[in-house]
Amino acid sequence: MLSAFANAFRTPDLRKKILFTLMILAIFRLGSVIPVPNVNIQRIDECRQLVETGEQAGLYSMINLFSGGALLQLAIFALGIMPYITASIILQLLTVVIPRLEALKKEGASGTAKITQYTRYLTLVLAVLNATAFVTMAVQGQLFQGCTGVVHSEEIFPIVVMILTMVAGTAVIMWMGELITERGVGNGMSVMIFTQIAASFPTTLWGIKVARPGANGWFVFGMVIAIGLLVMLAVIFVEQAQRRIPVQYAKRMVGRRLLGGTTTYIPLKVNQSGVIPVIFASSMMYLPVLYSTFRPERPESRWIAANLVRGDHWIYNVVFFALIIFFCYFYVAITFNPVEISDNMKKYGGFIPGIRAGKPTEDYLAFVLSRLTAPGSLYLGVISLIPTLAFILINAQGQFPFGGTSLLIVVGVALDTVKQIESQLQQRNYEGFLK
Repeated sequence: MLSAFANAFRTPDLRKKILFTLMILAIFRLGSVIPVPNVNIQRIDECRQLVETGEQAGLYSMINLFSGGALLQLAIFALGIMPYITASIILQLLTVVIPRLEALKKEGASGTAKITQYTRYLTLVLAVLNATAFVTMAVQGQLFQGCTGVVHSEEIFPIVVMILTMVAGTAVIMWMGELITERGVGNGMSVMIFTQIAASFPTTLWGIKVARPGANGWFVFGMVIAIGLLVMLAVIFVEQAQRRIPVQYAKRMVGRRLLGGTTTYIPLKVNQSGVIPVIFASSMMYLPVLYSTFRPERPESRWIAANLVRGDHWIYNVVFFALIIFFCYFYVAITFNPVEISDNMKKYGGFIPGIRAGKPTEDYLAFVLSRLTAPGSLYLGVISLIPTLAFILINAQGQFPFGGTSLLIVVGVALDTVKQIESQLQQRNYEGFLK
């Protein structure tokens, strides 16, 4: 990986792309620490410490994770990438159930551009809703666990300015992400997510050392680093693993040309759904907690507060693990269509050796996919529960960075970025790679 980056800096075109990406990311991080107007910065710092160490620290941890801590600072980029990710997931799910969107997806570049435009509009709508909710909760003392006085004025005009500033920040984030995609390296949104998550790693790791003074602190710090490297190695191994189903194409005459007769394969990843099931499961786990926040006097709210708020409770972990497995199967079922793949293979004269075309091919692909989804879902569930195991073993809950959604995203984006850089290097040095 390091050699790929070194070779990229020797290529003028790639060097410009990398430097441009780093400049956009620096602006992105700057906007994550500049607060919106009407914010009491001193009071925000006091309340943020209470939230990060309180029992309800996980209530907004997903959004705070994707904002790089900007949410708990009420910064310009406080909403981070989360509205865009949510909009993309919603459009992806709607593509399966709405024929118009499915037709647009099949139109190629023009249809994809139209879906991207819908995603932008939906992102702004979600940004307005999220910004309104978070600013209102901060003013009422619900976002920061009863802390009030985080804003200088509670009049309507300053509050509207805060909301509009956050929405404008989300629009700027979308624009910068598209700039990285067009003129930088890799998928812009993924790179920005990687930046926000990785930005919190140094502080989190050093916080583990500071929390335990003396030799014990250095021992726990070293153990966390070792565990993190082993987990990262396991994640890389599973993320790269795939089941290759061989496909042969029969020879056929097209005009005067003889086409076909080739052999290829269908790559099915062990983790076919990526990190989406973890995001879905985390969102579902926040719904009852959010309900208990607004209706604390109800008996079910007290049960939720006792069992579904703390990340180290066994009921919380069992429900979270079960939701991840369910959403793994759900997401794979709506994104991978064995019928469509079988029809395309049959249309172009392709077949799986030993399997008849048509319905037998559909059944075989569905069978293989279900067998792959089982270990993939268990793998996602175990990775997501690593912070809980860290709390049990070394008492590092809330301070263990190598687990859950963060590690999956960081490793996945890093692998994808390296692949894109290597592919561009191969295009520019094709002869050298053949020698």
